[in-house]
Formats: sequence, structure tokens, C-alpha cells
Amino acid sequence: MDKLFEQYNKLISEVDLGFLRYMHNEINWQNRLIGLIGPRGVGKTTLVLQYIKQNLNLNETLYVSAEDFYFVDNKITDLADKFVKYGGKYLFIDEIHKYKDWSKEIKLIYDYHKELKIVFTGSSVLDIKKGVSDLSRRAIVYNMQGLSFREYLQLFHKISIQIFSLEEILNHKVEALDLKLPLPLFENYLKNGYYPFSLEDDFEIRLKQIINQTLEVDIPIFADMNVSTGRKLKQLLSIISKSVPFKPNMTKIAQMLSASRNNISDYCLYIEEAGMIAQLRNNTEGIRGLGKVEKIYLDNPNLIYSLAQDNSNIGNIRETFFLNQMRVKYNVFASSIGDFNIDNNVFEVGGKNKGQNQIKDAENGYIVKDDIERAYLNIIPLWHFGLTY
Repeated sequence: MDKLFEQYNKLISEVDLGFLRYMHNEINWQNRLIGLIGPRGVGKTTLVLQYIKQNLNLNETLYVSAEDFYFVDNKITDLADKFVKYGGKYLFIDEIHKYKDWSKEIKLIYDYHKELKIVFTGSSVLDIKKGVSDLSRRAIVYNMQGLSFREYLQLFHKISIQIFSLEEILNHKVEALDLKLPLPLFENYLKNGYYPFSLEDDFEIRLKQIINQTLEVDIPIFADMNVSTGRKLKQLLSIISKSVPFKPNMTKIAQMLSASRNNISDYCLYIEEAGMIAQLRNNTEGIRGLGKVEKIYLDNPNLIYSLAQDNSNIGNIRETFFLNQMRVKYNVFASSIGDFNIDNNVFEVGGKNKGQNQIKDAENGYIVKDDIERAYLNIIPLWHFGLTY
């Protein structure tokens, strides 16, 4: 246990508080059991270490990773028992999905140590969601995604911008910023600004490692797949990355992958929950997530550039960015008129030459244009929608 404290103190000493993610202020840290989930590489570990350093008594707090060799011979429940006896009040467990039957032990700790607050994080979203169901009403779970364009500007270029609501964006409130040269910065963001670790060296290599780890390890282990099925997931992701965007035809996909048609929907769900794709549904059911899947996108533009490379389609990139950024705060559905529907507003996304014809019958229609800096009438720059979180 002394070794765990030594590692924890080293990590805390190295944490920089200069930039805090959007999720930092959205979590109710007073809850006794908090889960923070999200794809690999979006900054969950850094966020919890920042919170500890900024807000907690380090002598009453312990951060551990479930990947640590300590847990080969020791149980989390035993660690919690010992930690509480020494006066511990806050236990943070990173990469919890790496620990077998983690939800059962977390439930025991929660029930036996009412004075202890627990925060766990996980990158294998599928496994975490399965475990959270075992925790009934005990855990409050937050889902975190990568950097918004607004956060990118602050972290990479020290440009601080306030958060804007959709209503403020549509009413041209962003114009008051008078931000200089946003378009080159926006182009850079689309290529390598979504993941905080792109500040470090070898971004492309690390991103490919995350993709491979997710598709070859995380999903196959969860779904009990064999190696060949894991390869089919990579094939499916490659097909989606080069589409404009991808309108699912399960029979055709099954033929391309030499797989059963009945399995394709499951494959897509697994990849979506793992943070690699986003499925755009219609709102015929009136409840988010229950409508028919109309289009499938990669999760964010950085993945398109990494997977499709020279075959990256700019129209696909634009729509992917819009969906990725807006889904954090809003329910985004497919539109029968334009590309997207949010709160009965129809959005058609395109380049600077995009016309009005597509949305001429929409009661509240907006043209979202790339390659322009300022809004006018019902025409809004694409980059404005990256300022909502």
C-alpha cells in the first residue's frame, strides 16, 4: 500500500492545473459514488487528478489504477478496508474495467463504508455500462468526450472563449468575439485537436494504438469475440471512414465483411459505445436512441483523417464535426429536409457555396457553412458550433 501512495503522490505533483476540461464543473463531486466513462485518450485520468490536487486533502485521498500489479494479489475491497482504517475519505480508481467483477466489490465498499466517497473511471464503455447496471441507483455516471473547438483554442493556443448556447449561436452572439484567423486554427483542430494528447509527440501513432486497442481488445473481450471477428470490426470502421456519410445497408455490409447480417447491428452498437462511431437516428419514437439509424459517422474528425487519410471526404468531416460537438448538450436527430434536426431547427451543413434550396421548406432552417468567418441571416459558420461546451 505504501507503494500505491508513493505512485499517487508522484502523479499529483506532476499535474498541471492550467487548463480544466468542461466536465470538471459538471460533475457533482459530493455524490458518494461517481463513475466517469468515455473513450480512451479524452483526458479522464488528468481530470480526476486535477480535482484531487485542487480540492482535496492529499492525506485523506488515494488514487490507484486497477491495472496496477498490486491488484494481482490484492482485492479492491481489502484496499478500501485498510484505507478507511488509516483515515481515508476519498478513493479514486482508474481503469476500473481492468479489474474482474469490479462492480460487485464497489457495491460492497459503498455499502460497508458510508464515510468513503468513491470515484471510478473506465475506457471500456460497454463493460462499464454493464457493471453500472449492477450498482442499481448507487452510482451517478458521467460520460466525457474529447476537446471541443473552444477547449482546443484554450489548451493549444491560449485563446479563452466563453461557452455559447445554441440559441446564442443562432442569434449571432458569437460575432461579438471578433476572433482573428479562426479558419486555419479550425482546420488544424479537425485534423488533430480532439484528443488532449495531440499536444505530445507521435500523435498519429498513439491514436492508431487507441483504435487498435479498442477494436482488437476492448470490444472482443466484452463480446467474447474471436480474433477474426475483431478484424471485421476494423474493416467496418474503415468502410465508414471513407463514406460520405455512411447510410447503413446491413445486407451489403454483411456481404463486404463476409459476416451474418444479423450481427452487423450489434457490431455497430459495440463500436459506438466504445467511442469510435456515432449513429444518427430519426426521432420517430420521440425518445433519444430508439429511432431508426439513418446515417453512421466516425465519432470525430480526427478519426477520419487517421483512418481514411487521402480518401477523407470534406463533406463527411463537416457533418461529423457538427454531430460530435452538438450531441454533448443537445439531442441531435436526422432530418427529412436537411442534415440534422435539433429542437425543431433544421441544419444543412456544407461549404461556403452551399445554397438555400435544401431547406427552403423548413420553418426554422439554417445553412451551416465551412470556410466562412462570420454569421449573417440564417447562415452560420461551422466553427461556431464548436463553442457549446
